[in-house]
Amino acid sequence: MSDLSARPGRLNGLRHLALLVPNLEECERFYVDLLGMEVLHRAHEDLVYLTCGNDNLSLGRGAGAANGLQTLDHYGFIVDSVEELDAWYLYFKAHGVTLLDRPFDHGDGARSFHVLDPAGNKVQPLYHPAVSGQRLV
Repeated sequence: MSDLSARPGRLNGLRHLALLVPNLEECERFYVDLLGMEVLHRAHEDLVYLTCGNDNLSLGRGAGAANGLQTLDHYGFIVDSVEELDAWYLYFKAHGVTLLDRPFDHGDGARSFHVLDPAGNKVQPLYHPAVSGQRLV
């Protein structure tokens, strides 16, 4: 094992998550129109960066893994309250988004559910008392 004391410092967070999607425009509409993210930067016709303020999502046009298997299980977006989480569930249901489960409680006080974006990526809206309601400055 390498000498960890040689690490140059502590990472400060995750800048973005990058997804390859076969249907870029449809996925962009999902994240912008349904989730409320904003276009941060359109690098070119096959790459767009989206933001929700603190965190960013990169969508790139691509076919995905050659074997058809996703290597990413899911990613979560924090909401501020249990009531807001339940409202998101009803919102997605009303808009015909594929719901994988109903809101459920975790053992640590968190509550979440899962949906699919248009490219089949699993998205988890999540209330977690340890981080919900916090804002990075």
